[in-house]
Amino acid sequence: MREWWVQVGLLAVPLLVAYLHIPFPPPPHRLSPALHSWKSSGKFFTYKGLRIFYQDSVDVGSPEIVVLLHGFPTSSYDWYKFWEGVTLRFHRMIAPDFLGSGFSDKLRPHHYSIFEQASIVEALLQHLGLQNHRINLLSHNYGDIVAQELLYRFKQNRSGRLTIKSLSLPNGGIFPETHRPLLLQNLLKAGGMLSPILTQLMNFFVFSQGLTPYINQRKKFRRCWVGALASVSIPIHFIYGPLDPVNPSPEFLELYRKMLPRSTVSILDDHISHYDS
Repeated sequence: MREWWVQVGLLAVPLLVAYLHIPFPPPPHRLSPALHSWKSSGKFFTYKGLRIFYQDSVDVGSPEIVVLLHGFPTSSYDWYKFWEGVTLRFHRMIAPDFLGSGFSDKLRPHHYSIFEQASIVEALLQHLGLQNHRINLLSHNYGDIVAQELLYRFKQNRSGRLTIKSLSLPNGGIFPETHRPLLLQNLLKAGGMLSPILTQLMNFFVFSQGLTPYINQRKKFRRCWVGALASVSIPIHFIYGPLDPVNPSPEFLELYRKMLPRSTVSILDDHISHYDS
């Protein structure tokens, strides 16, 4: 309930501005010290003429590599507080900003898709010379679906660019039938009068143009993506955070355990202490 009122409050500000025709100031370009440090320590590579930002905690000789895929509509900075703890365990972690997010290029108009994001992850690992290494994937929310597409390609040997050793999935829309988008996501998906106002006035929603194709793709390709989860032999671990607004309902856990009986589940609030390949 508290989250619902917070979202209504967030909606009220831009709608009031639009109604009163008040000039809406652009977001400040100054970065917080932590975010500036995150950008400064990261790198860019080029994918089909597009600049993609990524973090890479290089540690030569480490046998374990973890690729972290962030959610919607955030960025690799989601992993900032998580970074040090997992680096101590696995030594090398790689976290890209998806196209349209964070410091990566943002295109308008552009048909953002799960398939393109998965290809970017593959291209990044090829760029880093890791296409023949076994990769541990850790994802969240939107990143879960990208991870499922990568898993499907790995199972089908479609691209041959990524070999997956393990997969860990914190809360996300793994099953379209149990996914309940947040109020703001629903408004953006629905279109109509509110969607363009929110998109134009709030830079927070620059990636929103890709939301509807993303949801439609999840439904259309459910059999492939859920099937890949159910049929691969690699370790799969689901990290269920009850306080995460994405998939908090018990029915999701019931379906998960039914569909993926061989995988493991942790119910927790602290991802770091329970993440293991």
